[in-house]
Formats: sequence, structure tokens, C-alpha cells
Amino acid sequence: FELHDTYGFPIDLTLEMAQEAGLEVDMDGFNDAMGEQRRRAKADNQAKKHGHTDLSLYRDWVDNNPTVFTGFEELTSDARVIGLVRGGEKVDQVHEGDQVEVILDHTPLYAEAGGQMADRGRIMAGESLLEVNDVQKIGKKLWVHKATVTAGGLDLGMSVEAAVDEQWRHGATQAHSATHLIHAALRQVLGPTAVQAGSMNRPGYLRFDFNYTEQLSQAQLEEIALITNQAIDSNFAVNTIETSLEEAKAMGAMALFGENYGKEVRVVEIGGPFSIELCGGTHVGSSAEIGPVSVLGESSVGSGARRIEAYSGLDAFRYYSKETALVEGVSRELKVQTEDLPERIAQLSEKLKAAEKEIETLRKQQLAARASEFVSAAKDINGFKVIALTLPEGTTGGDLRTVATDLRNRLREEEAVIVLGAEDKGKFPFIAAATDKAVGRGVKSGDIVKQFGQYVDGRGGGKPDMAQGSGSTAAGAERGFEAVKDMLESL
Repeated sequence: FELHDTYGFPIDLTLEMAQEAGLEVDMDGFNDAMGEQRRRAKADNQAKKHGHTDLSLYRDWVDNNPTVFTGFEELTSDARVIGLVRGGEKVDQVHEGDQVEVILDHTPLYAEAGGQMADRGRIMAGESLLEVNDVQKIGKKLWVHKATVTAGGLDLGMSVEAAVDEQWRHGATQAHSATHLIHAALRQVLGPTAVQAGSMNRPGYLRFDFNYTEQLSQAQLEEIALITNQAIDSNFAVNTIETSLEEAKAMGAMALFGENYGKEVRVVEIGGPFSIELCGGTHVGSSAEIGPVSVLGESSVGSGARRIEAYSGLDAFRYYSKETALVEGVSRELKVQTEDLPERIAQLSEKLKAAEKEIETLRKQQLAARASEFVSAAKDINGFKVIALTLPEGTTGGDLRTVATDLRNRLREEEAVIVLGAEDKGKFPFIAAATDKAVGRGVKSGDIVKQFGQYVDGRGGGKPDMAQGSGSTAAGAERGFEAVKDMLESL
């Protein structure tokens, strides 16, 4: 685990090298270590969510009045207010405008857990209304509803009705069930070493982290998306089973590393053997209810870990619609059929590259053609021929070097100093060059760029005959040129 976590050495290679050496890897130990790391990360996350509140404040409720969660069976529950917290302190009443934490004896609102974001919803009593924007679980037993009192108020002991935002729950269940399908598809495509390392799902969106050392190809992503949507199209039944941890493992249910499971667990089964996982989250009744899933892509999220992101349900449909409209718009603009777009875009790209190359050649030629003009504009300062100019925008540091070298060669029989600068992509590259005769009189190009750099928020260095630098602003260039001229006057 230390090889993986500290040094970024992937477990797949460890397994492969161990096998070649006739050794076995203690994968249970590795998974335990991975789980412990995730528990620490989860504890840190919980601490951030509760700010600096002393969690001992909730101890009595955790020990004596744990919340009864009813959200698997119903979306609205009658409940009693058994705790109110405002500003980190227990209170007996809350009023309109207060930001509060409400503790109920029963609740249908899902508390954030297992990667699934908490439900949104309402707490109502007569004319009183509280908008619930987050639900957190403390000690695995207590549901803490974070809410804003938008009308009326609440008293300790009051009877209320707690209700889940049905649209929010529907989207969340779609995304959570889609996460399970993507996990199953991922393992089909990449094999059993693609171990889950975390997930997050909210209405319409999901991300899934897994341990894997290589970037996925476009073909692999397309296959994962195809398997996922085939499972949705198959309208698999989604079954939840309450059973013992031992029986769940015997069924082949996958556990999430870092989660502490009790003796009794909840198994979510989608399509029989297609997906069987230990999970305490909310899910759709059948896979077809998920709607389309669009896999957006994958990326690295750390050493040996990668992430897949996807939209689900209506958000996936909106994404596909937007992409379709974009493709059709480009097809109309280019006057080609959509199936011919890749070839047409490739042709345009080649033409653009050729045009850019031609423009670059012409620009360099124009700069070279102006060399005589620059020489004619040289000023005599203390016996030196000095060329100090800002060249046209877009002139690169390489261009400056080419021009400065050309000018120095043209003036090689003179005591000449060249200082050039130009704006290029938000930067201000600059260069100083001196002929051998100028160097013989004490000119040091490195000192010149240091002096000039102060006026364009830059720095640089180099040899006495040529030095280069880069700044971040062109505003002080003229003052910089004057400072260089003063410097030459003093030699």
C-alpha cells in the first residue's frame, strides 16, 4: 500500500511482478489499508461539513434518540422535533430567517452517504415552512437536517411533516443506479483489478473513481457506455435485500472500501448477477427508469487512480441534444453531411496549418526586410550606435533573437547595441545584443536586460554579447529604453 499511496507504484504492477517472482500479494491487507485511508478522508470531510461545531453536542441524541429513516418506503413522514441547533448551540425555538439544524425522530430525507448527495426537501407545520438544503449523518444514527426557516418557526417537541423533494430524489436515484451499472460495465471492460476508489452522484450527474494505471481509450469508453445503456434497455429489476454480511459476501456482493459494515447489510441487485453491491443508497425500481446515460470522459485524479464522469436521465438527454445541435450547426456551416464532417474538418485543419505557416514565413520575411530601416534609425549615444525598438505585436522571443543577430552582424564594424521587445500572447519578451567592439568598451548585454526588465515586470540574463528576458507588461518599455540609454551614457 505504501508503494501505491506514497510512491505511485500501481498495485497491478505489484501483482504482476510478484507473480513472476513466485510470490503472492496480501490483497486483504492492501484493501484494509486503502479502506483506512478512505475512513480518514471521510472523517476529515465530515469535520469540514460541521465546521468547528463540537460533535459531543449531538452525543445524547446519538445514544438515546437515533433517527428512524423512512425514506426507502415513503417520501413524506410525520415526525416530532427532538432537537434544534442554531449557531452551534441547542435552542428551544427557531424563527423566520434562521439557519438551523433540525433533528427529527423520523425522516424520509436521505443523509449524504456512500457517494450519494443528501436529499433536498421541506419541514412543515401549519404556517411554518423550512427548506432543507442538506442532511448529514452523525454517528451513523442521527440525521441532522440543515435548513432555512422561510416562514413561521419551530418549537422543540412540535409535530411536523417532513417531505422529500420528489424531483430531486428521482434524479438522485437515477444517478446512483447508473453509478452501479457503470461500475459493472467498467469491470467487464477492464477486468477485476479496476477497483472502486470512491464515487459521487447527484441528480443528473455522477462520477466514479477507480484504481487503474492507464488512460482509457476512446474504444473502451464507448464500450463502457454501450454496456451501461444496454443494461438500462434490458429493464433489469432492481432488488434490495436485507441480509447478513456473510450471506452478502457469499452472494458475491461488492463492498466499498473504507465503509464499516454491520452484521446486517443492504444488498442492491440489478439484473441478477450483472450488478450486486452492498449499498445503503436510494435506487430506481428498474433499470429502464434511469433513462439514457452519456459518458463524458475519463481523467486522472492521482497516482494510479482515474475518474469517469457521466450524465443520467434528462441531463443526458439535454447533453445529447446540445451535441446534436452543435454537429448539425457545423454541418450547415460547412455545407456537408454529418457523416462527412470528420474528413471535412481534417481538410480545413490542414489548410489552416498551411496558411499559418505561410503567414509566419511572410512575417519573418517582413521583419528581415525592415533591418535596413532599423539600422537607419539607430541613434548615436556616447559613441554607440543604439537601436532600441518595440517590434510589432506577435513577434516571438525567437523572432527577436533572429532580428537582433541580423542587426548585430550588419553593424559588426561599429560599437553597436541593440535592444528589442514585443508583445506576444500576454507576455513581453525582450533581448539585448552588442557587437564585439561595444563589448570591448564595457557593454554587458546581461546588465542591459536586467536594467530593462525592471520596467516591464520581467527578468532575464545571458552573455555580454547577447542576453534575453521576458516581462509581463509593455507599459514601461519606453522608460526601459531610456534607462538603457542613460546606462550607455555613463560608460
